[in-house]
Amino acid sequence: MTMEAALPFRSLRMQMPVMLVSTCHGATHWIVATFYLLLPAMSRELGLTYTETGLLVSSFWIGSIVANLPAGMAVDLTGRRLLIQLIALLLGAAALALIGVVTGFAALCLILATLGISNTIWHPAAITYLSILLPKHRGYSMAIHSLFANIGDAAAPVVAGWMLLMLSWQHTAELNALAGIVGAAVMVLALGWRDRDAGMKRRQPIRRYWAGMGMLLRSRAQWSFFLMAGFRTMTQGGLLAFLPLYLSHDLQMSSFAMGIAMMALQAGGMIATPAAGVLSDRIGRRPVVLAGMTSTTVIVVLLTFIRDPIIYVTCISLLGFFMYATRPVVQSWQVDRSPPELLASLTSAMFTVQAVLASLAPLIGGVLADRYGLISVFYFLAATVLISNLLCLMVPGTEHGD
Repeated sequence: MTMEAALPFRSLRMQMPVMLVSTCHGATHWIVATFYLLLPAMSRELGLTYTETGLLVSSFWIGSIVANLPAGMAVDLTGRRLLIQLIALLLGAAALALIGVVTGFAALCLILATLGISNTIWHPAAITYLSILLPKHRGYSMAIHSLFANIGDAAAPVVAGWMLLMLSWQHTAELNALAGIVGAAVMVLALGWRDRDAGMKRRQPIRRYWAGMGMLLRSRAQWSFFLMAGFRTMTQGGLLAFLPLYLSHDLQMSSFAMGIAMMALQAGGMIATPAAGVLSDRIGRRPVVLAGMTSTTVIVVLLTFIRDPIIYVTCISLLGFFMYATRPVVQSWQVDRSPPELLASLTSAMFTVQAVLASLAPLIGGVLADRYGLISVFYFLAATVLISNLLCLMVPGTEHGD
């Protein structure tokens, strides 16, 4: 019997683990959002071209690619979901702190790859944990999980931007790394680090595991879904990398104003995410994903015509509303499509495809920006989210998918 079957959905014992895991998810995003806000200052001080700056961001996604499948396998075969989440928090804190210490471009790339690894190993463990906890309300649990990610993404740029008015980007990185340490301490004190069913999960035969994975990964339907999610993340990753650069270099915003603008992006997501997750539980995943990605396409194109900073920030907030509304719904849709014994591994496979495509966005965007200006990057990103829209129409339906 699941906890959801034994306890009322609205009970404190049911909701507390969801809130705690989601809060710690916010800490992982605080760490990554701090890096993105520091990127313009790092780029200027190190004398990097847009292509080299894009390579730094790509290093983050390359780390994600390396870690994704092993992380999912570790979760499915050991059941150590809480322990893996703790490792993610502490590794992310260490990586952000080291950004402010290491010297040299190659060392920075290596540290950013480590940051990507830490961010990646969180998701299969946390998503599996919440899906097992609330199997009948996955859209809700993924929405709360994503909501706290938006909160971390929104608060960190403001705090880091304010710090940059007084401190170097190195010291700002070191101080913001504390978010991961605090998150790990909260998780250990409230939830511990051992999963009750870890022993049961270890008894899954390895041969059966690989047979099931192989069958599902040969499915065209599965790959149409992975690519849809991948192109959506490619757009999101490209925007997170190049919006701060555009705000700083083209619109001449201060670091604090830039932090406010990036907070506006996340604020839109904070409003939309819970509603989108709950709505997808009621009407299906596909309609919500299509509406969000179609609106994202339109707004990214509109951004190329706007030069007034106030109007631009307003449009950024609308962009966040629609772009982030789709994130928990895509994750819930993937869970709907996955056998329970392969849930973490298939989630990791999806995140691997997302990371591969997202790693290309900064490189392609950097080359475009060096040759044609930053504005050209936004046309490219509008095309990637349009492709995601088309792929969404090709995904076969599930119980919750249409």
